[in-house]
Amino acid sequence: MIKKIFSYLIPIKIYETKSSLSKSIEVTWANGELVLDSENANYSYGSLQRILRLGLKNIGFEKIVPMKHILVLGVAGGSVIKTLVDEIKYNGKITGVEIDPEIIKIANTYFKLDEVKNLEIVIDDAFEFVLKTKTKYDLIIIDIFQDTTMPNFLFETFFINRICFLLKSHGFILFNTMLLNESQNIRNKKYVSEFFRSEFRIKTIPRLEVHNELILIEKLT
Repeated sequence: MIKKIFSYLIPIKIYETKSSLSKSIEVTWANGELVLDSENANYSYGSLQRILRLGLKNIGFEKIVPMKHILVLGVAGGSVIKTLVDEIKYNGKITGVEIDPEIIKIANTYFKLDEVKNLEIVIDDAFEFVLKTKTKYDLIIIDIFQDTTMPNFLFETFFINRICFLLKSHGFILFNTMLLNESQNIRNKKYVSEFFRSEFRIKTIPRLEVHNELILIEKLT
């Protein structure tokens, strides 16, 4: 409790480790809440939770509650899962795919992710999982970073088509991206401009927490 109070004055790091995939993973008290950070980016809770919550709000909490199955690609500490369960009161199935088992250990220890009863965690590469799964989903949340870097496959046509195929009728994709330079800005504009298919509606929510942009895709048929 003392650390939580003092964290309003200065961030207080309580745990730090490395994994085979991340140079640095830190759990920190900041402004009265526990957050999970990489070396240069917020991975869960804090600003990231605010960003994804806004995306979910744009979809509409009332549309999310009756959904049957949600897929989360990139779990980290599980802040978006906690938003779904604790705030939106979502009771359907959640499948979370995370490539780094060390991060899931931290999420269970510090953020009690293993107490979420309707959550199944799959330790796998998101690209491989998307290739293998035969399940279709009402909502697919894509939040995949290695520190501040986004894998190139996320923007490739094959992956985009596969994600859209896995989406149920009238489902949604919530894609969190980071814009740190002009080339990434051009990348996102190209992604949106080429998403011309008539059965989808796409919109962006730009410049969230300075460097993030949400891409929201709705399947109309």
